[in-house]
Amino acid sequence: MKQFVITPSAGKRLIGKAIAKHPAVKEALKKSTVVIIAGTTNGYVAEEILSALGGAKDLRRELFFRGITLPPNRPAKSKQLPDESAFPGDVVIKDGVWQKGKTIFDVVNDLKEGDVILKGVNAVDLVQKRGAILIGHPKAGTIGVSLQAVAGRRVRLILPVGLEKRVTENLDELAAKMNQPGVQGARLLPVPGEIFTELDAIALLTGAKAQLVAAGGVCGAEGSVWLAISGKFGEENAAVTLLQSVANEPAFSL
Repeated sequence: MKQFVITPSAGKRLIGKAIAKHPAVKEALKKSTVVIIAGTTNGYVAEEILSALGGAKDLRRELFFRGITLPPNRPAKSKQLPDESAFPGDVVIKDGVWQKGKTIFDVVNDLKEGDVILKGVNAVDLVQKRGAILIGHPKAGTIGVSLQAVAGRRVRLILPVGLEKRVTENLDELAAKMNQPGVQGARLLPVPGEIFTELDAIALLTGAKAQLVAAGGVCGAEGSVWLAISGKFGEENAAVTLLQSVANEPAFSL
């Protein structure tokens, strides 16, 4: 067994590398549509997928989000943040070609079975393999429109999410509390879809089994997770090489 500590940014990079190798994504990139909805984790996903297609240099990952959580001493309305006019759109790839400037709202009506939507979540239940999304938009934002295609036309929904977003309580019960009339702040929407964490990334890329055994850190390691990785000799060595390749991923910055 091998043990590793990985930061949230390293985890995002790891997830991005694995999603680019995901069988459903690879198949959809050939002859269907892949929609990568803007989000900080999906920025890494988009970079890795576009790198394979030769177009990552045109992606500004630091602008690839709609909502973002910042420290208390850096308010969301800070002048240091880019305004909405700088938002580049989601990454929509049709038949292997990036349709620049388009969003999920532009293409949702054309999506069909065989297409893939990639959407980040804000909470993940690792036991039940379920995710939930914080809702600030009165029409449920990008997930609200995405579910039309997912539930209505069997479009595949994959939910890349870092282990730092794990929660332990029942997501439906949490949503019931947050969504009732009179409550202030964001709402919460549990969604159907394939949860994909660092654990899944390691399994897909190396065949090894990864387990979350501890978490935390300081001096830049805040939010880090401690993973125990086991498998055949070659699988463990492949995991070592993989995790060393992402270990020094810089923290996300604006």
